[in-house]
Amino acid sequence: MGTILIRPPGRRRDVALRPPATAMVWIGEGHPHEMIAVPGVALAEHDALVAVELSTICGSDVHTVQGRRLSPAPLVLGHESVGRIIATGDSDAHAVDGTPLRIGDRVVWSVTVSCGTCDRCLRGLPQKCRTLGKYGHDRIGVHGDLTGAFGSHVQLRAGTAIVRATESLPAAVLAPASCATATAWAAVARAARDLDLEGAAVRIHGAGLVGLSAAAIAVEFGAAVEVLDPNPQRARLAERFGATTLEREPDIVIEASGHAVAEAIEGVAVGGAVILVGSVFAADPVPVDAESLVRRLVTIAGVHNYTGPELAEAVAFLAGRGRAYPFAEAVGEVRQLEDVDEALAAASAPGAPLRIGLVPRR
Repeated sequence: MGTILIRPPGRRRDVALRPPATAMVWIGEGHPHEMIAVPGVALAEHDALVAVELSTICGSDVHTVQGRRLSPAPLVLGHESVGRIIATGDSDAHAVDGTPLRIGDRVVWSVTVSCGTCDRCLRGLPQKCRTLGKYGHDRIGVHGDLTGAFGSHVQLRAGTAIVRATESLPAAVLAPASCATATAWAAVARAARDLDLEGAAVRIHGAGLVGLSAAAIAVEFGAAVEVLDPNPQRARLAERFGATTLEREPDIVIEASGHAVAEAIEGVAVGGAVILVGSVFAADPVPVDAESLVRRLVTIAGVHNYTGPELAEAVAFLAGRGRAYPFAEAVGEVRQLEDVDEALAAASAPGAPLRIGLVPRR
């Protein structure tokens, strides 16, 4: 696919794409996706245009099409992806480490777009920016049409955390990094703020990709980890991510399923920490015994998404110690981008793989 610059440098750079980029647009619950052609984009000074190598279907994508999660329509879903820079704005886009990105760089990027200047960003909470944007969650049109990973290209806006990815890692390992792996890293890192993970006992509820990733990360921090999941196949898979059986009460409990919050709080040891990361969809309220929390000196923290440095650390983990774990097997099948509706149905079926991948037709 060629990239033609049809406008001289300025505050906006128009990039014509021949053949056109394509994107699968979700127009609402009960309706199939529609493919649109995008013949070009207008890049702001610090934007970048990425050609998608592989995207993966996250649980939130499934929740959206099933009507379990409110999202504006029409939109291009998808926020787990890996691709290559094919164009940048006139003032360059920069990676998290501060270096300018170049044409051909293989990258992953954050689900969020943050201003960097509001009170929340300055407090180290860019994922809760006052003017937050999110790939795969925002309606198309305001920021162009290539705003989600279920397309051949994604337009990355200034304020996106972009991380270079090594050429040696499979796309199946890198694509989920911008959601599952980075969120798991953030959850383990949050626990480490309160307790030393070296020698700690960690219990994880939920053997989805976030839970399994958190298990491997915690093990590499020196913890003993067990993973609880009602699915025996997933529970066995957790063993390959370093899980075992704890011999004492857990010092740390990471709730990654969204279904075991009460059990997580009740099961943690005195002085322990509970990290809630799976409660990202509507569920029944959970009663809390405040007296028990106080007397047991329990800390409860919520983790949602992650910061740019945490994404960079997650990618570094995958490229280093994470190679010892079967992350490449998380993507159980790969389908063509135009088959996104069938892929979403397969992702929601019983016994579905941890991730299903989508590749654009070249």
